[in-house]
Amino acid sequence: MHKEVTIYDIAEKLSISASTVSRALNANSLVSKKTQQKIIAMATSMGYRSNTFAANLRMQRSNTIGLIVPRLNSYFMSEVISGIESVTNDAGYNLIISQSMENVDKEISNLKTMFNNRVDGLLVSVAAGSNGLTGFDIFRDRKIPVLFFDRAPHGLTVPSVTIDNENAAFLITQHLIEMGAKNIFHITGHQSVSVYKERTSGFKRALLAAGLPFNENQLIVTDLSEKAGIAAAKLIAELKGDGVFAANDSCAATCMNELKLQGFKIPQDVKFAGFNNDLISRNIDPALTTINYPGFEMGKVIAAKLLDHLSHKSDLHSSPLITMKSELVIRASSNYKP
Repeated sequence: MHKEVTIYDIAEKLSISASTVSRALNANSLVSKKTQQKIIAMATSMGYRSNTFAANLRMQRSNTIGLIVPRLNSYFMSEVISGIESVTNDAGYNLIISQSMENVDKEISNLKTMFNNRVDGLLVSVAAGSNGLTGFDIFRDRKIPVLFFDRAPHGLTVPSVTIDNENAAFLITQHLIEMGAKNIFHITGHQSVSVYKERTSGFKRALLAAGLPFNENQLIVTDLSEKAGIAAAKLIAELKGDGVFAANDSCAATCMNELKLQGFKIPQDVKFAGFNNDLISRNIDPALTTINYPGFEMGKVIAAKLLDHLSHKSDLHSSPLITMKSELVIRASSNYKP
Protein backbone atom coordinates (compact mmCIF):
# COMPACT_ATOMS: atom_id res chain seq x y z
CA MET A 1 0.00 0.00 0.00
CA HIS A 2 1.41 3.39 -1.00
CA LYS A 3 1.85 5.96 1.74
CA GLU A 4 -0.25 9.10 1.25
CA VAL A 5 1.94 12.09 0.34
CA THR A 6 1.69 14.91 2.89
CA ILE A 7 2.74 18.56 2.94
CA TYR A 8 5.58 17.49 5.23
CA ASP A 9 6.96 15.16 2.54
CA ILE A 10 6.88 18.02 0.02
CA ALA A 11 8.51 20.38 2.51
CA GLU A 12 11.30 17.89 3.16
CA LYS A 13 11.99 17.47 -0.56
CA LEU A 14 12.23 21.23 -1.07
CA SER A 15 13.93 21.97 2.27
CA ILE A 16 11.25 24.50 3.24
CA SER A 17 8.66 24.67 6.02
CA ALA A 18 5.37 22.76 5.89
CA SER A 19 3.51 26.02 6.56
CA THR A 20 4.99 27.51 3.36
CA VAL A 21 3.85 24.45 1.39
CA SER A 22 0.36 24.77 2.88
CA ARG A 23 0.14 28.47 2.01
CA ALA A 24 1.33 27.83 -1.56
CA LEU A 25 -1.18 25.04 -2.16
CA ASN A 26 -3.93 27.36 -0.93
CA ALA A 27 -2.74 30.20 -3.23
CA ASN A 28 -1.85 32.44 -0.29
CA SER A 29 -0.46 35.79 -1.46
CA LEU A 30 2.27 35.64 1.22
CA VAL A 31 4.09 33.11 -0.99
CA SER A 32 5.64 34.40 -4.22
CA LYS A 33 4.32 33.15 -7.57
CA LYS A 34 7.69 31.57 -8.36
CA THR A 35 7.74 29.62 -5.09
CA GLN A 36 4.09 28.62 -5.51
CA GLN A 37 4.80 27.19 -8.97
CA LYS A 38 7.81 25.29 -7.65
CA ILE A 39 5.80 23.78 -4.78
CA ILE A 40 2.81 22.89 -6.99
CA ALA A 41 5.12 21.20 -9.52
CA MET A 42 6.72 19.11 -6.77
CA ALA A 43 3.34 18.23 -5.25
CA THR A 44 2.07 17.08 -8.65
CA SER A 45 5.15 14.97 -9.36
CA MET A 46 4.87 13.29 -5.95
CA GLY A 47 1.16 12.51 -6.42
CA TYR A 48 -0.09 14.76 -3.62
CA ARG A 49 -3.86 14.92 -3.07
CA SER A 50 -5.34 17.79 -1.07
CA ASN A 51 -7.48 16.74 1.88
CA THR A 52 -10.57 18.81 1.09
CA PHE A 53 -12.61 16.85 3.62
CA ALA A 54 -10.36 17.92 6.50
CA ALA A 55 -10.27 21.51 5.23
CA ASN A 56 -14.03 21.66 4.91
CA LEU A 57 -14.42 20.10 8.35
CA ARG A 58 -12.42 22.94 9.85
CA MET A 59 -14.73 25.41 8.11
CA GLN A 60 -17.88 23.49 9.20
CA ARG A 61 -18.94 22.70 5.65
CA SER A 62 -18.59 19.86 3.17
CA ASN A 63 -19.47 21.60 -0.11
CA THR A 64 -21.76 18.63 -0.70
CA ILE A 65 -25.48 18.50 -1.42
CA GLY A 66 -27.52 15.35 -0.80
CA LEU A 67 -30.29 14.20 -3.15
CA ILE A 68 -32.84 11.49 -2.31
CA VAL A 69 -35.34 10.38 -4.97
CA PRO A 70 -37.85 7.51 -5.20
CA ARG A 71 -36.18 5.97 -8.27
CA LEU A 72 -33.47 6.97 -10.70
CA ASN A 73 -34.80 5.06 -13.72
CA SER A 74 -37.09 7.74 -15.10
CA TYR A 75 -36.58 10.32 -17.82
CA PHE A 76 -38.08 13.02 -15.61
CA MET A 77 -35.70 12.35 -12.72
CA SER A 78 -32.66 12.22 -15.00
CA GLU A 79 -33.67 15.65 -16.31
CA VAL A 80 -34.03 16.97 -12.75
CA ILE A 81 -30.57 15.66 -11.82
CA SER A 82 -29.04 17.25 -14.93
CA GLY A 83 -30.58 20.57 -13.92
CA ILE A 84 -29.29 20.27 -10.36
CA GLU A 85 -25.75 19.43 -11.48
CA SER A 86 -25.67 22.33 -13.95
CA VAL A 87 -25.98 24.62 -10.91
CA THR A 88 -24.02 22.73 -8.24
CA ASN A 89 -21.03 22.07 -10.50
CA ASP A 90 -20.68 25.75 -11.34
CA ALA A 91 -20.88 26.60 -7.64
CA GLY A 92 -18.19 24.07 -6.67
CA TYR A 93 -20.54 21.69 -4.86
CA ASN A 94 -20.53 17.90 -5.07
CA LEU A 95 -23.75 15.89 -5.28
CA ILE A 96 -24.47 12.63 -3.43
CA ILE A 97 -27.45 10.76 -4.91
CA SER A 98 -29.48 7.92 -3.41
CA GLN A 99 -32.85 6.34 -4.14
CA SER A 100 -35.48 5.16 -1.67
CA MET A 101 -36.96 2.59 -4.07
CA GLU A 102 -40.41 3.74 -2.82
CA ASN A 103 -39.54 2.29 0.61
CA VAL A 104 -39.89 4.47 3.72
CA ASP A 105 -37.34 2.45 5.72
CA LYS A 106 -34.84 2.84 2.88
CA GLU A 107 -35.57 6.58 2.81
CA ILE A 108 -34.81 6.82 6.55
CA SER A 109 -31.58 4.86 6.01
CA ASN A 110 -30.62 7.24 3.19
CA LEU A 111 -31.25 10.20 5.49
CA LYS A 112 -28.86 8.78 8.09
CA THR A 113 -26.23 8.22 5.41
CA MET A 114 -26.60 11.78 4.15
CA PHE A 115 -26.29 13.16 7.68
CA ASN A 116 -23.18 11.07 8.37
CA ASN A 117 -21.67 12.35 5.12
CA ARG A 118 -22.09 15.87 6.52
CA VAL A 119 -24.11 17.24 3.60
CA ASP A 120 -24.63 21.01 3.74
CA GLY A 121 -28.20 20.70 2.50
CA LEU A 122 -30.67 18.14 1.21
CA LEU A 123 -33.03 17.88 -1.79
CA VAL A 124 -35.77 15.26 -1.42
CA SER A 125 -38.61 13.77 -3.44
CA VAL A 126 -40.32 11.54 -0.88
CA ALA A 127 -41.15 7.84 -1.12
CA ALA A 128 -44.70 6.50 -1.18
CA GLY A 129 -45.99 6.51 2.39
CA SER A 130 -43.39 8.98 3.69
CA ASN A 131 -44.73 11.61 6.10
CA GLY A 132 -41.77 13.94 5.62
CA LEU A 133 -41.13 13.85 9.38
CA THR A 134 -39.64 10.48 10.33
CA GLY A 135 -35.88 10.61 9.85
CA PHE A 136 -35.87 14.32 9.02
CA ASP A 137 -35.78 15.52 12.64
CA ILE A 138 -32.00 15.37 12.89
CA PHE A 139 -31.72 17.81 9.98
CA ARG A 140 -34.19 20.20 11.57
CA ASP A 141 -32.40 19.99 14.93
CA ARG A 142 -29.04 20.80 13.32
CA LYS A 143 -30.57 23.47 11.07
CA ILE A 144 -29.44 21.64 7.92
CA PRO A 145 -31.79 22.91 5.17
CA VAL A 146 -34.11 20.43 3.45
CA LEU A 147 -35.96 21.36 0.25
CA PHE A 148 -38.63 19.03 -1.11
CA PHE A 149 -39.45 18.86 -4.81
CA ASP A 150 -41.94 17.12 -7.11
CA ARG A 151 -43.30 14.97 -4.28
CA ALA A 152 -43.70 17.02 -1.12
CA PRO A 153 -45.04 15.61 2.18
CA HIS A 154 -48.83 15.79 2.16
CA GLY A 155 -50.37 18.22 4.64
CA LEU A 156 -47.12 19.89 5.73
CA THR A 157 -46.07 23.46 5.00
CA VAL A 158 -42.41 22.87 4.23
CA PRO A 159 -40.02 24.40 1.68
CA SER A 160 -40.99 22.75 -1.60
CA VAL A 161 -41.00 23.19 -5.37
CA THR A 162 -43.80 21.48 -7.30
CA ILE A 163 -46.24 21.99 -10.15
CA ASP A 164 -50.02 22.33 -9.83
CA ASN A 165 -50.75 18.65 -10.40
CA GLU A 166 -54.45 19.02 -9.65
CA ASN A 167 -55.00 21.70 -12.27
CA ALA A 168 -52.80 19.94 -14.85
CA ALA A 169 -54.86 16.76 -14.44
CA PHE A 170 -58.07 18.79 -14.71
CA LEU A 171 -56.94 20.37 -17.99
CA ILE A 172 -55.85 17.12 -19.61
CA THR A 173 -59.06 15.32 -18.59
CA GLN A 174 -61.11 18.29 -19.79
CA HIS A 175 -59.32 18.02 -23.15
CA LEU A 176 -60.26 14.32 -23.48
CA ILE A 177 -63.88 15.25 -22.73
CA GLU A 178 -63.82 18.03 -25.34
CA MET A 179 -62.57 15.47 -27.86
CA GLY A 180 -65.68 13.38 -27.21
CA ALA A 181 -64.57 10.90 -24.53
CA LYS A 182 -67.24 10.08 -21.93
CA ASN A 183 -66.09 6.86 -20.23
CA ILE A 184 -62.60 7.93 -19.15
CA PHE A 185 -60.23 5.85 -17.02
CA HIS A 186 -57.40 7.19 -14.89
CA ILE A 187 -54.35 4.95 -14.38
CA THR A 188 -52.63 6.27 -11.29
CA GLY A 189 -50.14 5.43 -8.53
CA HIS A 190 -50.43 4.92 -4.79
CA GLN A 191 -52.69 7.62 -3.34
CA SER A 192 -50.33 8.21 -0.39
CA VAL A 193 -48.05 9.95 -2.91
CA SER A 194 -49.00 13.61 -3.15
CA VAL A 195 -48.64 13.96 -6.93
CA TYR A 196 -50.92 10.99 -7.66
CA LYS A 197 -53.51 12.06 -5.11
CA GLU A 198 -53.58 15.56 -6.64
CA ARG A 199 -53.86 14.24 -10.21
CA THR A 200 -56.72 11.98 -9.17
CA SER A 201 -58.46 14.99 -7.64
CA GLY A 202 -58.08 16.97 -10.88
CA PHE A 203 -59.40 14.03 -12.90
CA LYS A 204 -62.52 13.77 -10.74
CA ARG A 205 -63.10 17.52 -10.79
CA ALA A 206 -63.05 17.57 -14.61
CA LEU A 207 -65.65 14.79 -14.77
CA LEU A 208 -67.86 16.64 -12.29
CA ALA A 209 -67.52 19.93 -14.19
CA ALA A 210 -68.65 18.19 -17.39
CA GLY A 211 -71.58 16.47 -15.69
CA LEU A 212 -70.06 13.01 -16.20
CA PRO A 213 -70.47 10.35 -13.50
CA PHE A 214 -67.47 8.93 -11.64
CA ASN A 215 -67.32 5.26 -10.70
CA GLU A 216 -64.54 3.77 -8.59
CA ASN A 217 -63.70 1.28 -11.34
CA GLN A 218 -62.58 4.25 -13.48
CA LEU A 219 -59.66 4.70 -11.08
CA ILE A 220 -56.98 2.07 -11.73
CA VAL A 221 -54.36 2.22 -8.95
CA THR A 222 -51.10 0.56 -10.01
CA ASP A 223 -47.33 0.83 -9.72
CA LEU A 224 -47.42 2.53 -13.17
CA SER A 225 -45.11 -0.12 -14.63
CA GLU A 226 -45.29 -1.63 -18.13
CA LYS A 227 -47.06 -4.69 -16.72
CA ALA A 228 -49.59 -2.39 -15.09
CA GLY A 229 -50.24 -0.72 -18.43
CA ILE A 230 -50.96 -4.06 -20.10
CA ALA A 231 -53.28 -5.16 -17.28
CA ALA A 232 -55.09 -1.81 -17.37
CA ALA A 233 -55.65 -2.14 -21.13
CA LYS A 234 -57.52 -5.41 -20.64
CA LEU A 235 -59.78 -3.86 -18.01
CA ILE A 236 -60.43 -0.74 -20.11
CA ALA A 237 -61.35 -2.90 -23.11
CA GLU A 238 -63.78 -4.96 -21.01
CA LEU A 239 -65.45 -1.84 -19.58
CA LYS A 240 -65.62 -0.11 -22.97
CA GLY A 241 -63.49 2.89 -22.05
CA ASP A 242 -63.16 5.58 -24.71
CA GLY A 243 -60.59 7.75 -22.93
CA VAL A 244 -57.48 7.09 -20.82
CA PHE A 245 -55.44 9.48 -18.72
CA ALA A 246 -52.35 7.84 -17.19
CA ALA A 247 -50.25 9.48 -14.49
CA ASN A 248 -47.05 8.92 -16.46
CA ASP A 249 -46.12 8.57 -20.12
CA SER A 250 -44.51 5.11 -20.00
CA CYS A 251 -47.61 3.46 -18.55
CA ALA A 252 -49.82 5.36 -21.01
CA ALA A 253 -47.67 4.21 -23.93
CA THR A 254 -47.73 0.55 -22.86
CA CYS A 255 -51.50 0.62 -22.32
CA MET A 256 -52.04 2.30 -25.69
CA ASN A 257 -49.90 -0.25 -27.52
CA GLU A 258 -51.75 -3.13 -25.86
CA LEU A 259 -55.12 -1.74 -26.96
CA LYS A 260 -53.78 -1.29 -30.50
CA LEU A 261 -52.78 -4.97 -30.49
CA GLN A 262 -56.36 -5.80 -29.52
CA GLY A 263 -57.59 -3.94 -32.60
CA PHE A 264 -58.56 -0.58 -31.12
CA LYS A 265 -57.86 2.53 -33.18
CA ILE A 266 -56.17 5.43 -31.41
CA PRO A 267 -57.63 8.07 -31.06
CA GLN A 268 -60.83 7.13 -32.93
CA ASP A 269 -61.85 4.38 -30.47
CA VAL A 270 -59.88 5.38 -27.39
CA LYS A 271 -58.27 8.76 -26.75
CA PHE A 272 -55.04 8.74 -24.73
CA ALA A 273 -53.10 11.14 -22.54
CA GLY A 274 -50.08 10.73 -20.28
CA PHE A 275 -48.04 12.97 -18.00
CA ASN A 276 -44.41 14.27 -17.93
CA ASN A 277 -43.61 14.72 -21.66
CA ASP A 278 -40.99 11.96 -21.57
CA LEU A 279 -39.12 10.98 -24.74
CA ILE A 280 -41.47 8.05 -25.31
CA SER A 281 -44.42 10.45 -25.64
CA ARG A 282 -42.84 11.91 -28.79
CA ASN A 283 -41.55 8.66 -30.27
CA ILE A 284 -44.63 6.46 -29.98
CA ASP A 285 -47.25 6.21 -32.76
CA PRO A 286 -49.52 8.07 -32.47
CA ALA A 287 -47.60 10.67 -30.49
CA LEU A 288 -48.93 11.00 -26.96
CA THR A 289 -50.85 13.96 -25.55
CA THR A 290 -49.25 14.81 -22.22
CA ILE A 291 -48.34 17.44 -19.64
CA ASN A 292 -44.94 19.02 -20.10
CA TYR A 293 -43.33 18.81 -16.66
CA PRO A 294 -40.10 20.86 -16.84
CA GLY A 295 -37.63 18.52 -15.10
CA PHE A 296 -34.38 20.27 -16.08
CA GLU A 297 -35.76 23.67 -15.08
CA MET A 298 -37.03 22.27 -11.78
CA GLY A 299 -33.56 20.88 -11.06
CA LYS A 300 -32.00 24.29 -11.68
CA VAL A 301 -34.57 26.05 -9.50
CA ILE A 302 -34.24 23.75 -6.49
CA ALA A 303 -30.44 23.74 -6.62
CA ALA A 304 -30.26 27.53 -6.90
CA LYS A 305 -32.80 27.99 -4.11
CA LEU A 306 -30.85 25.71 -1.75
CA LEU A 307 -27.47 27.28 -2.58
CA ASP A 308 -28.91 30.79 -2.10
CA HIS A 309 -30.02 29.72 1.36
CA LEU A 310 -26.58 28.29 2.18
CA SER A 311 -24.88 31.51 1.06
CA HIS A 312 -27.41 33.61 3.05
CA LYS A 313 -28.74 35.33 -0.08
CA SER A 314 -32.26 34.20 0.80
CA ASP A 315 -34.15 32.08 3.31
CA LEU A 316 -35.93 28.88 2.26
CA HIS A 317 -38.66 29.55 4.80
CA SER A 318 -39.45 33.09 3.64
CA SER A 319 -41.30 31.75 0.56
CA PRO A 320 -41.61 28.03 1.28
CA LEU A 321 -43.96 27.00 -1.54
CA ILE A 322 -42.98 27.49 -5.18
CA THR A 323 -45.30 26.26 -7.94
CA MET A 324 -43.74 25.95 -11.39
CA LYS A 325 -45.71 26.17 -14.62
CA SER A 326 -46.68 23.07 -16.59
CA GLU A 327 -48.17 22.92 -20.08
CA LEU A 328 -50.76 20.80 -21.86
CA VAL A 329 -49.18 19.34 -25.01
CA ILE A 330 -51.85 18.08 -27.43
CA ARG A 331 -50.77 15.39 -29.88
CA ALA A 332 -52.34 12.80 -32.17
CA SER A 333 -53.26 10.25 -29.46
CA SER A 334 -56.22 12.39 -28.38
CA ASN A 335 -56.76 15.00 -31.06
CA TYR A 336 -59.82 13.53 -32.75
CA LYS A 337 -63.44 14.57 -32.39
CA PRO A 338 -66.15 12.43 -34.05
